Parts: sequence; structure tokens; C-alpha cells
Amino acid sequence: MSQKHHQSYQPLPTAAAAMDNPAMSNSSSGSESSVNFAASGLPATYSSQQLVTSDSESMERLRLRGNGINAVEPSGRLSSINRQQWFTVIVLCFVNLINYMDRFTIAGVLTEVQKEFSIDNDSAGLLQTAFVISYMIFAPLFGYLGDRYSRRWLMAVGVALWSTTTLVGSFMGSFGWFITFRALVGIGEASYSTIAPTIISDLFVHSMRSKMLAMFYFAIPVGSGLGYIVGSKTAHLANNWRWALRVTPILGVAAVILVCLIRDPKRGESEGTSHLARTSFMTDIKELSKNCSFMFSTAGFTCVAFVTGALAWWGPTFIHSGLKMQPGNEDLQLDDVSYIFGLVAMAAGLIGVPMGSVLAQHFRSRIENGDPYICATGLFISAPMVFIALIIPRSSGTLCYLFVFVAQVALNLCWSIVADILLYVVVPTRRSTAEAFQILISHALGDAGSPYLVGAISVAIKNHMSSSPNSPSTVQGLQSLSQVLGNATETITSQASDDLLSFKSLQFSLFSTTFVEVIGGIFFLITACYIIKDKNNATRAALANDLRLSAPQNQKDIFESDCLVICTDIALQERA
Repeated sequence: MSQKHHQSYQPLPTAAAAMDNPAMSNSSSGSESSVNFAASGLPATYSSQQLVTSDSESMERLRLRGNGINAVEPSGRLSSINRQQWFTVIVLCFVNLINYMDRFTIAGVLTEVQKEFSIDNDSAGLLQTAFVISYMIFAPLFGYLGDRYSRRWLMAVGVALWSTTTLVGSFMGSFGWFITFRALVGIGEASYSTIAPTIISDLFVHSMRSKMLAMFYFAIPVGSGLGYIVGSKTAHLANNWRWALRVTPILGVAAVILVCLIRDPKRGESEGTSHLARTSFMTDIKELSKNCSFMFSTAGFTCVAFVTGALAWWGPTFIHSGLKMQPGNEDLQLDDVSYIFGLVAMAAGLIGVPMGSVLAQHFRSRIENGDPYICATGLFISAPMVFIALIIPRSSGTLCYLFVFVAQVALNLCWSIVADILLYVVVPTRRSTAEAFQILISHALGDAGSPYLVGAISVAIKNHMSSSPNSPSTVQGLQSLSQVLGNATETITSQASDDLLSFKSLQFSLFSTTFVEVIGGIFFLITACYIIKDKNNATRAALANDLRLSAPQNQKDIFESDCLVICTDIALQERA
């Protein structure tokens, strides 16, 4: 072959490569003199061979190959989102908002509940624990159903269930029946929380998915804050805490109607993998347990849930008990503290959740495994802020709320990022199961037990301090602990009031949350070591499955095209 002929040679495109690069079809129809050149000046090649395939390229390639007539163009820009997609996202965010409003309404009126049922801190914490236990037990069931049946109707039934049980529970006169209906509320909420994020993942991809998940999880701190505010103010206006539980059921009726109107996309539709083969439930569990990124990020998220559950449940009560001991605050009401605490939680959510999403998108192009590092940083920042907030409510209410705000902003960085990590390290047909598995673990070891555990520890500490107030060893031990915690000026004596004992015992119990935050940060650092590998594995699994399903239809064309390339290359090399 002559040198001139050799320079003008370029491999013929295969069928797969033609699909990957639309410029090839344009050049093949043009004149022979129209040759595309790379930046180096050499003729551009359209070979389909690649050493590494990125996540976005692989998923886009799957979509372009048309795995289904009804495949939807993935939304990568805000302008590309249609009205139906906007409606679906807004409805899901609204339901998530009232979901968390309902969950934390009781925390805003907890003192009134304790007085009516004559219960101590441990039984009060059991109210939230009973709810979360049923929530986490039924999450795997709804995860299994969500991967196989209509997600829209599953959510509608779930929202109707928790709205009904919340309303009926508000009329219960005994603590046993009241806690039973709180547990039933958890069953309904499990159906929604497990399924809703997977619908968003099937509507959007890449950065747009991250933005929509941030909007969805943005409703968690905002809804929690509204729960404190609406619950406390409704109870104050009605002069009865039970009316606080009757607000969200009214909104729940509207939510059921709206959920029935949303669109339930095919699983994996946004990524062009809507025909992925389903596997058995046990296979899904085995594969998820081998996914290191999923397991360690779930462990880190469990620590977030532990801290969030404990602080959200006991925060208003603890701050109220501390502020009441300041001169002039003897008549301070819990609903006033709950109102301010709710505003702080909402403001922290308004800033923290979007900030986490923005930081993730900013650093993702520079640091491929940057998502877990952001979560770890948030926990490491939050831990000392929580510590300071716990030791100053008797000195300054303003500073206490300030440090609570900073701590919650740092903690809220994790919400949308953890959800995004799950969605890009798990194949589409296992996502509802993965969501359920994450809910089960994070709640079982996180906020299912943290309210009760903190309450039980505080009762034990209070009983110990009350039973031996004059013991030299007890006083000396408390003085040493106070010095370590920065409270060297405080000594518990035999003349200490019940309010002071309650405050100190709950304070010491809540210090456990700072240690849990540090442990969670370590789990996220470990996640960063595996996340790139697991993300690529999920992409390859979806790609391989798609090729197997499409092989009978396209096998002949791809075979003939690839054979032509091979034969031409061999012939030209022999002539040279």
C-alpha cells in the first residue's frame, strides 16, 4: 500500500459505532473529500473500541439503541423537563413534606402528651421507636412490591393508611392504644418513603437527577420544622394537643388524589434500560450485600439517622428545660421553644440540603469519589456544633439556637447525596429493594432506637443522681465529667431540683450523638474507597443485560458490519 493510500485509510464504522457517533452517518453521506480531523490534525477514527466507558456514555448509548418504543429522552437540563415530570416531582415533594410533618408533630407537644398519659422519658421515647420499628419492618415488603408492581397505587394506599391511622389515633384515651396506632402510621409511611425516590430516578439522569433528589429530600428538614410549628401552634390555639394530629390527615386526603394522577415511569426508563430482567428477592439481597459502597454508605446514613432521630425528638424538650432555668424564663412554654426550633430546622433545611447537592455536582467533575467526602465532612463539622449546643442552653438561648442551626446545616448535606449514591451504584431493578434495605438498616440501628435509648439513659442517670446525691464519689465523678464537657462550674448537690436533674441527665445522654457522628464520618470515608468501582459495575451490569436482550434482533446486522471491518482491515494490512 502506498503512503498516500495508507494515510487516507480509516476503519469502517460498525453498526454499534454508528449508533454511538451521529457524525459518522453525516460523513458517510457526504463527499469523499469531506474528512473529519481531530485536534492533532490526524484523521478522526470512529472505531467503537474504548478502554473505559463512563457511566453517562454507557447509559446514553443504551437509550439511543432504543430499548423500547416508549423510551423517554432523559432530562439533562431544566428546560427539557415537561409538565408531567414537573407535576410528578411536585406531588412527591408535597407528600414527603406532610409525611415528615406528621412524623414530628408529637415532638412539638411531647410535654403535654407525657402529662396526659403520665409517662416518663423512656416511655415518651418509645412512641417514636414504635413508629420506626413498624416503618422499618414493612419497608422491605414495599421494596419488593415496588420493584414488581404499580408504584403509584402502592403509594396511594400507603398515604391513605397513615392518614387514617393518624386521625384515629388522635382519639385514643389510653397510652397502649395510642402507641399502637402510632405504630400503624409507620406501615403507611414505609410504602411511600421506599418507592418515591425510585420514581424520580426513572424520570431523570445525571445532574438533573441530583437536583430533583435535592428538591425531594429538601422536604425532610422543612417538613420536620413545620411539624414542630404546626403541631405546637395548633395545640395552643385549640387548647388540646390532640388537634395537632388532625392537620396532616386533612392534607393526606389531597395527597392521595394527587398521587393517583402522577405518571409511573418504567423502571430504568431514563437510562434506556427499561427492559432489564428482574431477579429474585434473595438474589437482590445477595448482590446488595456485596456492594461495598451501598453497605458502607448505609452504615454512615444509619449514624445520621441515629443523631437526627435523637435530636429531633428530644431537642425542643431539652432546650426548653435549659431555658426555663434562666432568670425570667420560669413561665416559658414548650410550644414557644418548639416554634423557634421548627424555624431553625426549616432554615437549616433550606440551606443544607441544596448546598449538599450543589457541592456534590461541583466536585463530582473534579473528584469522582467526592460524594462520600462531602458527607463525611458534614458529620465531622456537625459533631462539635452539637456538643457546644448541648452545654450552653442555660447560658444563652440565642447561641444555643445558632449552634443547632450550624449543626443541622452540616448534617443536612448528607440527605440528597446518600440517595444519589444509592441510585448510581445499584441497577434500576434493585433500587426499590435497596431503598427498603437501607431504610431497614438505618432505622433499625438508627432512629428506631435512639429516642428510646436517649430517654432510657437519661432516666437511669437521673435515678442514679437522685438516689445518691451526697455520695462523695458521685459528686466527684460528676465534677470530673463536667470539667471534661466544659461545665466545670456546675456541681450536682443534694439540694438540686428535679428540673436541674432532668436537664443534666438528658444532657449527658444526648452527648452520645456526637460520638455517633464521628463514627458515621468514618463510614463515609471508607465508602469513598469503593464507590468508583461499584458505580462502574452497576453501569456494566445494565449494559450487559441490555445487550443480551437486544442480541436476537440486532445480531445479524452487528455481525455483518463487524465482519466487514475485520476483513477490510486484514486485506489492507496484507496489501501494505
